This record gives sequence, C-alpha cells and structure tokens, in this order.
Amino acid sequence: MPYTPMPHLLATARLELRHWTESDVDAHRVLVAERGGGMPSIEHNRRMIADQRAASALTGIALLAVIRRDVGDFIGYCGLTVGRASVDEPEIAYELFRRVHGQGYATEAASAVLDAAIATGRKRLRATVRPWNAPSFRVLEKLGFERDRVSTDDRGELVWLTRSLP
Repeated sequence: MPYTPMPHLLATARLELRHWTESDVDAHRVLVAERGGGMPSIEHNRRMIADQRAASALTGIALLAVIRRDVGDFIGYCGLTVGRASVDEPEIAYELFRRVHGQGYATEAASAVLDAAIATGRKRLRATVRPWNAPSFRVLEKLGFERDRVSTDDRGELVWLTRSLP
C-alpha cells in the first residue's frame, strides 16, 4: 500500500473516533432512520459494520464511530471512504444525530480525520454534498474545502468539493 494506514482511534478534546463495534448497531439504525425511509434491520447494520472493517483492512482508511467522551454515547460517524471517489483521493464523510447538530462536533471530528488523512501521505481529499445541506458546506468550508463541480445522480444534484493536503 503506497499510503500509511489511517489510525482507527482518534481523540479530540470532546470526542473519540473509533472502529465500529456491536454496541453501535442499535444507535446507528436510529441515525439512518433520521434520514427518512425507515429503520434498517439489525442484520443489515451488522453487515455494514463487517463491510466497513473489511474495506478498512483493504484500503487503510475508515469510517469511524463518533463517541462523546464525557457521556460515552454514539452520536454518529466520521471518516474517510472510497464512496464516490478513490483510495488515492478518498471522500471525507460524516453524519451525526440531529440532536447534536450546532455544537461543533462535526467540525471537531472532521478536523481529526483531516489530520489523519494528511498523515497517510495522501495529496487530496474529496467531499460530496447535496445542495440543501448548508451545515455540511459550513463544516467543509472551515476545513478548507473548495467547490469543484456539480453532478447529477438518481437523487438529484451533488456538489463535489476538494481539498489539497500538504
């Protein structure tokens, strides 16, 4: 692998980002349900966790569970994924429960992931955001991402952003 693997444990002042565990299944199901479209099955989430671990072993990058250190609760995920991008230029992704929006957690978690991405030796990251998602645009702007292009998929417009890494 041409890149240093991303650590699977990151810590910030208020958060711990770590590999998914079985204890995250129920909370993640509720997070997914917040998007609309129903709650996924327990088995679906177990497969997702197994798939995330397998992908991480192959690519050296990971989506990590985000845990508040003071409370110890799962509040979402943040990390790097191939997603719509590539192993060389992965996509930063994050999703947090609505109840914790507006408290700076997404920026804090994404900043830790950005630092981890730099340490892997990669030269650029990507992000994709739906045009209606102003909070995500604000987080990415704080991290130095710039709009690159707009594409369309089966769910509508998708804004692509990039950030060069030192």
